[in-house]
Amino acid sequence: MDRVGDLLLFLRVLDQGSISAAARSLDLSVAVASQRLKRLERELGVRLLHRSTRRLHPTPEGLALAGQGRALVEDLDALTAQLRRGGSEVAGSLRVTMPAAFGSQYVSPLLPEFLARYPELKLYVHLSDQLMDLVSAGFDLAIRIGALDDSSLVARRLAANRRVLCASPDYLRRRGTPRTPADLAAHDCLLLVGNGGRQDSWRLRDARGREHVVRVNGRFESNQGELLSNTAEAGLGIAMHSLWHIHRELCEGRLQVVLPDYALDDTGIHAVMPQRRLVPPRVRAFVDFLAEQLGDPPPWEREPAAASHPEGAAARRRRRA
Repeated sequence: MDRVGDLLLFLRVLDQGSISAAARSLDLSVAVASQRLKRLERELGVRLLHRSTRRLHPTPEGLALAGQGRALVEDLDALTAQLRRGGSEVAGSLRVTMPAAFGSQYVSPLLPEFLARYPELKLYVHLSDQLMDLVSAGFDLAIRIGALDDSSLVARRLAANRRVLCASPDYLRRRGTPRTPADLAAHDCLLLVGNGGRQDSWRLRDARGREHVVRVNGRFESNQGELLSNTAEAGLGIAMHSLWHIHRELCEGRLQVVLPDYALDDTGIHAVMPQRRLVPPRVRAFVDFLAEQLGDPPPWEREPAAASHPEGAAARRRRRA
């Protein structure tokens, strides 16, 4: 039974005063409209209309149905219109989750411009380093940094996630500056403990593309990159860090790149979504906006960030030559 359609027909009969007028307004035959009204009464088990030769009059039950039913139909119409608009316009509510430090440093300053572009949009941003299940948590998309796990999620790369080894000038004065990857074994290294466990095997490539794998150790490890950068700045060791995370510290000289002529494997900064088909315009608009603002070269590699680029002085000289 099409309860909503039959309810709409019943309300139209009350508004128009006759079945024939209501049928014409809904592009129905009078016979079909009459059958549907009888069906509605039969399903509800009450008479809704008193039929006379001149006009139809609602019964008390009909009045009660009209009083509450009209509000339901209006609410449903409003919801349907909102959903249709959300399918074609950048409107509605957008829920995003992203790593706390990256969101605070690079996404938060962009949000006023994004919201100004789309005044019909409501935005909720969840900052957390915890890997969220987008579907069960009700998020439209997530920003994720690093290698992506195999999953059914759809990913779009926003920017490169270049990484460097870094330490404070004070630490390097006290302990010496490593000249080769093998030298790292004799240094205090600050270790990240992530979803894949303790990251104590560091892989670096030289200018010829040869890989050097070094097992490192140290007195401090954490699951929070923020703590590692703070500890490195305090002079307690060498850390592996994403360039976006320590860009300011490098520019201000509080940290400096270690082994600049050796490269770490790049990963990526991605927007991930639960589906590929029927992506809502609000999601597409946010991803396009971030790609526009963070695309290569990303903000942390633009001037005056050139001094902190991981390729190193020697490599830059070779490139200019």
